[in-house]
Amino acid sequence: MSVSPVLVWFRLDLRIEDNPALLAAAERRSPVIPLFIWAPEEENPWPPGAASRWWLHQSLDSLQRSLALRGSRLVLRSGPTLDALKALIAETGAEAIFWNRRYEPALVARDAAIKELLLEQGIEARSFNASLLFEPWTIRAKGTRRPFQMFSAFWKACLNQPDPDAPSSVRGPLTAPASWPRSLSLGDLRLEPLVDWASGIRAAWEPGEAGARLALERFAKKGLGEYPSARNEPGRLGTSRLSPHLHFGEIGPRTIWHVLRNSFEADHQDAVNSYLRELGWREFAYHLLFHFPQTTNAPLRSEFSKFPWRVDERVLKLWQRGVTGYPLVDAGMRELWATGWMHNRVRMVTASFLTKHLRINWEEGAYWFWDTLVDADLANNTFGWQWAAGCGADAAPYFRIFNPVRQSERFDANCDYIKRWIPELKQLDLPWIHKPWEAPAPILEKSKIRLGKSYPLPVVDHAKARQEALAAFEQMRIERSTALV
Repeated sequence: MSVSPVLVWFRLDLRIEDNPALLAAAERRSPVIPLFIWAPEEENPWPPGAASRWWLHQSLDSLQRSLALRGSRLVLRSGPTLDALKALIAETGAEAIFWNRRYEPALVARDAAIKELLLEQGIEARSFNASLLFEPWTIRAKGTRRPFQMFSAFWKACLNQPDPDAPSSVRGPLTAPASWPRSLSLGDLRLEPLVDWASGIRAAWEPGEAGARLALERFAKKGLGEYPSARNEPGRLGTSRLSPHLHFGEIGPRTIWHVLRNSFEADHQDAVNSYLRELGWREFAYHLLFHFPQTTNAPLRSEFSKFPWRVDERVLKLWQRGVTGYPLVDAGMRELWATGWMHNRVRMVTASFLTKHLRINWEEGAYWFWDTLVDADLANNTFGWQWAAGCGADAAPYFRIFNPVRQSERFDANCDYIKRWIPELKQLDLPWIHKPWEAPAPILEKSKIRLGKSYPLPVVDHAKARQEALAAFEQMRIERSTALV
């Protein structure tokens, strides 16, 4: 008697190890049919951006090869998702569909509707947690049971929970069906660009589960010990660079948690806790996204809906291209364009510059990062931009305005980062490389720099921009107070 297969619907969980949905399917001893459905229109208004699509292609290719080593395949289909699932049920006789949960608002609603319809038709539909240490609804403030809006209290509550379960994984081959359903080719999904602009990204990264494990091993052996001090210095390899691997589910946070917690002696525990706290910020971002889904396109602090943002396409493009005249800002934007990634300290500086120096709406920055980051993650992107703009949870006060020169002098003291990404400033000595517009004319001439020609003059004056931002904030505050009277 034939046994009906189980469909394992892959999403942002593109790995074999520590994959709860895949493990649950394999433990049934039924044929397993791994499946990926490409339906970006169902993620509107935030379908995957260009850099994310490039990474997705590479990650799916890696997963296909990993499944082949287990005697299995990855079936590729295009959406609508429900139609694709119904078609596969009819073609294969599957009586169960397993998947790992996602938390983006559009997909929470879609997945709930799909599960309800499948259950009504007698199809077993089960979802699992593969992406988070603590699911959003499990962490609540004592007494009120409300969601958290301050990170320190949230993370304390998380650490009072039992440790996340140790990861479990499939061992041995996966049972194949008697016959495989048809599949699109990976090229049919058209994820890679027609014009190859991704050469810099390709050189900087190794997408896929194997690349994720190598990144974790490198960080654990060479980077963790210096992480608390080095993580803020963009000129050093001081961070784990695991963010795109985490986003695409090529590695799970439980694996990182247990590898770091169990692999180091007491003298490294401060560094371990420092890094796990950064995972905590990721958890906090998902907590906020789940409980405040409107924040993907609206400020959590509603008064900011009246903030007098400027609309200036010319200045926005200068920021996007990395030609604002502020070296640290420009270096970050050029790193982003070349590699699909930006150091976190510099993300904060560039986001603060756009929203507070230029007073351009945080959503413009969020959309640009969404299209250009390989780790573009809706929870983290939304939280990060609202934090920088001062309109979100645990937000930097609006009057806290990063001075890009001081940030550069403090965190890129030797200018290794600036020199790498702005080669036209390489010949300029300290301290002028941090603020070329203040360099004496003989020094600029010696360094072959013509401000306004070879490198731009500042698009705004820091002190003046700061005062204008504070005035705009005060105007918003007064208008809100008046409206409440």
